Amino acid sequence: MRKIVGIDIGGTKCAVVLGSYRDKDLGNYSNKSLEQSEVQDNIIILDKISFPTEVEKGPDYIIEKIIGNIEYMLSKNNLTAKELLGIGISCGGPLDSEKGIILSPPNLIGWDEIHIVEIIEKKFGVKTKLQNDANACALAEWKFGAGRGYRNVIFLTFGTGMGAGLILDGKLYKGTNDMAGEVGHIRLDDNGPVGYGKSGSFEGFCSGGGIAQLARIKVLEKLQLGEKVSFCRNMAELDNINAKVVAEAAEKGDELAKEIYSISGHYLGRGLAILIDILNPEIIIIGSIFTRSKNLLWPYAEKVIENECLSYNRKVCKVVTSELGERIGDFAALAVAMSD
Repeated sequence: MRKIVGIDIGGTKCAVVLGSYRDKDLGNYSNKSLEQSEVQDNIIILDKISFPTEVEKGPDYIIEKIIGNIEYMLSKNNLTAKELLGIGISCGGPLDSEKGIILSPPNLIGWDEIHIVEIIEKKFGVKTKLQNDANACALAEWKFGAGRGYRNVIFLTFGTGMGAGLILDGKLYKGTNDMAGEVGHIRLDDNGPVGYGKSGSFEGFCSGGGIAQLARIKVLEKLQLGEKVSFCRNMAELDNINAKVVAEAAEKGDELAKEIYSISGHYLGRGLAILIDILNPEIIIIGSIFTRSKNLLWPYAEKVIENECLSYNRKVCKVVTSELGERIGDFAALAVAMSD
C-alpha cells in the first residue's frame, strides 16, 4: 500500500503528516488507536509530528527539521520513501506553485525564494507539490470535507487573516501568478480595521486580528466614557483583547461583545455577496472563527446576502462551516500531495 506525506509550514508551527487513501485495499481498515478526527471519508491520517517553526533560526534549520521528521516518521511506520505516492506542502504565500518556490511570506521572515520542492524531491526522490495554505484548504474540503461532490467551491480561511481558495468548474483556480483568491484585500468600507495593508478591508473586518482591532476601538470608547466592560477592566488590558475573548463574552450575553461580532458578521455578508454574484458558487465553506462562532456572525451576514445578492445566485449557493475543523491543516497538506 502506498502512502502520502503532507508538510504544513506555518509562521508559528510546522507539521509533518503521514496519510493513506481509503481505497479497496483499506476498505476494512480498522485501528482503534486512531481518533475519529484522523479518519475522513477516503483518507486516513496515520501519524503526525508537530514542532515550533522558530523562524528566527532561518529556513535551512526548519527544512532540515522537516526532513528529519519525515525520515523518523517513515522509519517509525516501517516505510521507505519509495513507497510514497507523493508529498504535498501547504504554506502561506506568496509562492510559485509551478516552480515550487516559497517567495517571502510575511509570517516567514527570511524565507526568500526557497526552492522547497526541489529540496524535498532531491532528498526523497518523491514527486512533491506546493500550494498556498488557502488553496490547500480548499482542496482538502473539496476532496474530503464539506465540498465533496461540488464543482464550484469557495473556501474562506477567516482565521489570522482572510483568504480564499477557489475550485471552479472542478479545478483549483490559482490565477496568473498564484494570487487568485486574495479576497482579504477587497475594501468593503472607507474606514475600519486594517487588514492586508488596507483599512476597511475584508480581512480587516473578518479575521482574528481585525475583530481584535474593532473590539479595542469599541472598548476604548466605553472606558473613556467611564463605562465598564466585562472582558476588559481598564486601559492596561486593551492589548489582551482578541477574537476568542470577545466571542466568549458574547456567548455569555455581553452586549458590546455581541455588537462587535454583529459588525464583523455584517461585513462578512458584504464580502460573501460580492463573491456569490461574481463567481456563482454552489457552496462557500468558511473555517476557523466562523466554524467556532457561526451563531454570532451568520444572522447578520445572511441578512446582507439576502438584500445584496442576485436571487438566482443566492438560491444555488449555500454557506457552511468547515467540516474538517481544527484538523484542516493536516488534511490540506495531504490534499496537495494528491492534487493533479
